[in-house]
Amino acid sequence: MRTFNALMTTIFDVVLAPLGHSRPWFDLVLWPVLGGVVALLVIKAVSNQDGINRSKNWIQVHLLEVVLFKDDLGVVLPATVKSLWYNFRYLGYNIVPMLVMFVPMTVILTQLVANYAYAPLPVGSTALLVVKLESDSAVKPADVTLDLPAGLTLDAPLVRTADGEVAARLRLDTEGDHTVTVHAGSTDETMTVSVGGEPRKVSVLRTKDWEALLYPAAPVPASDSPVESITLDRKDRSLLFFPDGESGILGWFFGASLLAGFLLKDRFGVTL
Repeated sequence: MRTFNALMTTIFDVVLAPLGHSRPWFDLVLWPVLGGVVALLVIKAVSNQDGINRSKNWIQVHLLEVVLFKDDLGVVLPATVKSLWYNFRYLGYNIVPMLVMFVPMTVILTQLVANYAYAPLPVGSTALLVVKLESDSAVKPADVTLDLPAGLTLDAPLVRTADGEVAARLRLDTEGDHTVTVHAGSTDETMTVSVGGEPRKVSVLRTKDWEALLYPAAPVPASDSPVESITLDRKDRSLLFFPDGESGILGWFFGASLLAGFLLKDRFGVTL
């Protein structure tokens, strides 16, 4: 997971933001369209197009039976069952393409979220940084300390919990990308805190969990590190004509990809 995230991030750091992070509209239009094209190519390559076409035709036939003979229960019930059966067959024909598309579509989406979903935190505000230790680690919360760079100040004493968490409330004094060093026993981990300034990629989570695949902006902690995750407060970025935040980008990406797919399906000779 650590290697995969690093590789994908290296690639997308090159291809994303050709107009700069201040113009997200380019990538938020281009990549959903490319996602729709990729989906069409995958469906055409790995799905049973004849089976999909037959299933759709039979669904229409049996639904028409229901409409035309709605007063004849002897016709309506068998037609409804047959329509449901062909619906299941239609869905079955689409399972393999969906599984094949899952990885590339997820990679594109998570990279868009990493680059455009979050804004740097405001200068003068406070933010909560939470370090969570591995449950079986020999390192305890009392062993965890922080080194703060100039520009960040500890706004309150560290809070250590019995379930292995250490929380720090930080005051964000100056603009910049500030690196906080977490000392957990003999291991050091870092977290970048982005404050003010121009839009850019912002880190909100470092974790060893599967969620690392969804938050590739920060590297995964080392496998032998006692730190399971480092979480930072996040601020959704305003994207003007596009929905804000990660859920907004998620909805926009799938909606625009589906629209692109439907508009281009005939050009690619694909039955959906």
